[in-house]
Amino acid sequence: MDHRRVIEALTGLLLAMLTAFLSSTIVSNALPTIIRDLHGSQRQYTWVITAALLASTASTPIWGKLSDLVSKKLLVQLAIGVFTLGSVLAGFAHSMDVLIAWRVVQGLGLGGLQSLVVIVIAAMISPRERGRYSGPIAAVMSVATVAGPLLGGVIVDTSWLGWRWCFFVCVPLAIVSLLVVQRTLNLPVVRRKVRIDYLGATLITAGVSVLLIWVTLAGGEFAWGSGTSLALAGGGVVLLTLAVWVESRAAEPIIPLRLFADRTTALATVASIAVGTALFGGAVFLGQYFQIARGYSPTAAGLLTLPMIIGSALSATLSGILITRLGRWKVFLVAGSALMVAGFGLLGTIDHTTNMVLLGGFLFVLGVGMGMTMQNLVLAVQNTVAPSDLGAASSTVAFFRSLGGTVGVSVLGAILASRVTTLTTQGLADAGVTGSGGAGIGSLDQLPPFVGDIVRAAYGDATATILLVAAVLSVVTVACIVAIKEVPLRTQSGAQRQAAEQEAAPAAV
Repeated sequence: MDHRRVIEALTGLLLAMLTAFLSSTIVSNALPTIIRDLHGSQRQYTWVITAALLASTASTPIWGKLSDLVSKKLLVQLAIGVFTLGSVLAGFAHSMDVLIAWRVVQGLGLGGLQSLVVIVIAAMISPRERGRYSGPIAAVMSVATVAGPLLGGVIVDTSWLGWRWCFFVCVPLAIVSLLVVQRTLNLPVVRRKVRIDYLGATLITAGVSVLLIWVTLAGGEFAWGSGTSLALAGGGVVLLTLAVWVESRAAEPIIPLRLFADRTTALATVASIAVGTALFGGAVFLGQYFQIARGYSPTAAGLLTLPMIIGSALSATLSGILITRLGRWKVFLVAGSALMVAGFGLLGTIDHTTNMVLLGGFLFVLGVGMGMTMQNLVLAVQNTVAPSDLGAASSTVAFFRSLGGTVGVSVLGAILASRVTTLTTQGLADAGVTGSGGAGIGSLDQLPPFVGDIVRAAYGDATATILLVAAVLSVVTVACIVAIKEVPLRTQSGAQRQAAEQEAAPAAV
């Protein structure tokens, strides 16, 4: 594809990516309002996010493997359709349980969009030239990340709209992206016998889901050492063990185990788990910090994340340009992961009285690290694997990043809830009140003013704890990236490499 055709196709893909990222970020600042309106709890707050992440995580490797077997264009359109359906149904939810259920459907489509867009871009554009297009990609991600919380805040603050439009507003954009993809995206479809590993897909999805449900509910709904906890943990391990056995024998495995024999892919996978845990688990609670602990409106909470977004956009764009010019990528990954550790470490020192200018500086450092790490980690893997494994490898990295994010949200959410309870009880005791009395995010509006202030201060101080945990987890990312061996960037796109591989096959036979 020449430059003009690539730009046309990229437009449709970026619209789909914008839709996916908007859906993820637009809810963040609306969640405190949704929880109060539907009388939810802190655990349900976490589950609204976790449900979509869980579905996205479990479905990602399946979408990726299917992209190696059937039309990528058809899969992108299908993912957009599933996502749109989930968004409409979530907007009509009248209870927290129903909302969480439709967020699962939304997450299935979201998993497809997040993995397939990266896979299609790799098929169109060579690793060496991808830096030329990193600017528009980073711009879309940044616009979505900025516009999402801002748009969500404006919608919530507008009386004649309400939080339900946080889900409805993405539907028109999804339909437009569907039409643009239909008209502009034309990739060659490799004609070969398709053998889909249904058993492997079922076992992977079931095993991951059971373990994530266990991590989310343990310590709250039941004790870690209870029979229910042991049954869920053991069941998840058994299912994933069976999945590994099936994948090792399947003709077309969902996650080819041979990928992990490659040093770059194996280390990038471990690094992605830590990145996902730190980023999703830490950043998702910043909106709650600004609104609950600091008392800002949803719109203002979105604006306060601008330093992180600006830093991410600038570093992603500049690192992409320099990678294209220099052909070197490891130095940017090492620097980015180190800055992530520094950013989370600095944020781990905040409390409910931290100076907002200083906090903005901490967020900028974290954003710069994020921008240099996220996409370049996927680039390193795509540059290494065979063209026939491009979809599976790309989705595997995304899968483990989402897995880390889902576990991160669940575990850090549990740590936050426990820490808030401890600090609230302590604060009430200091004020001469016994017990917590069920004080929490879902009942803030009904609490006496002095008790509400204690709860808000507890949220502000407890947030630092989970951000400090995220900093420790980010150290794992640095260690893995340092151990990756740098390979020169290829100059052929995924489609070109696959075509060359097919031409060479008959000669080899």
